[in-house]
Amino acid sequence: MPTRSSTDEVAVLTGSYTPDSGGDGAGIAALRLAPGTGHLAHDTGVPPVPVSGASFLAAHPRLDVVYSTNETDPGTVSALVRHDDGQLSPLGGPLSSGGANPCHLTVHPEGGWLLTANYGSDTAPGSVAVHRLDADGRPVELTDIAVHEGSGPVAGRQENSHAHQVLVDPAGRYVLATDLGADAVFTYRLDTRTGTLERTAVNRLRPGSGPRHLAFAPGGELVFSADELSSTVTCHRYDTGTGTLTGLSSVPATAVPDITNQPGGIVASPCGRFVWVTNRGADTVAAFRVTGTTLEPIDEMSAGGTWPRGLTYADDHLLVANQHSGTFVALRVLDDGALRQAGPAMSVPSVVCALVL
Repeated sequence: MPTRSSTDEVAVLTGSYTPDSGGDGAGIAALRLAPGTGHLAHDTGVPPVPVSGASFLAAHPRLDVVYSTNETDPGTVSALVRHDDGQLSPLGGPLSSGGANPCHLTVHPEGGWLLTANYGSDTAPGSVAVHRLDADGRPVELTDIAVHEGSGPVAGRQENSHAHQVLVDPAGRYVLATDLGADAVFTYRLDTRTGTLERTAVNRLRPGSGPRHLAFAPGGELVFSADELSSTVTCHRYDTGTGTLTGLSSVPATAVPDITNQPGGIVASPCGRFVWVTNRGADTVAAFRVTGTTLEPIDEMSAGGTWPRGLTYADDHLLVANQHSGTFVALRVLDDGALRQAGPAMSVPSVVCALVL
């Protein structure tokens, strides 16, 4: 993606659930963020693109190509070219994700492979799929599907494995996949010649915790998990040599009492001093200070809507996607890690994620 100056407006794409995927959103919409004020505005020059079930977006590391999950059963993934004027157009048609309800995806740093987490369903297990990308960034071949096994103690949520995120560690050595249903993080090596995954470890986390997403601290020696089912945030030691996690400490994700809460998105600050998490139920964004290997709550404020799912860092702001209220909000990050709302909420129906370009 092209670079920009510090005074340029920041281009942001949002992903939403569409009517065929249980929402009322448009798919992918374009917004602009003013870095000085945090003011958000729709990019009126870029019409929304009707991508089905656009629950997560990712960018190619070198090409002007954006990828989207199509969270349906069976699932697919889509690629779009971003032109110089910001317009988006499909790059080929959707391809099978190799599973049900794909909910997260990322491009391997080498640029040749797309990795997708399939949440699965009541009957289909969670899995991680690999697609080969051609020289233009187009997904052209499904090269591997790694199926997860396991379950957990939470009735109605953990009868089966449910992959929820796939990411590459900061060193580019291992592929990690969280599994909410199996209370685990699966570690793989990706063979970049063949596009196949070799499982090297299964990191068993606290029973009933339901790990949803991970966020690495700078340097990669600590990684933080948003634990959806236990409503906690956990600090783990990450072994860069083996791709394994060791749990060190956990804190409640919210201080709001007597409420059923499910953490959603999680972000670690570029400086490594802070972690933020969205809380669906409490409808807040909570801030934590990293002190050694522990997390200290320092702030918690309204998410600016209901059911905040996605959380994205952008130029000293956090962008919050409030799914149920259909509102998209920018929160300013203060020097001490605390948060303040930067401007009015934008209406983006069924919004669940954002991608900063």
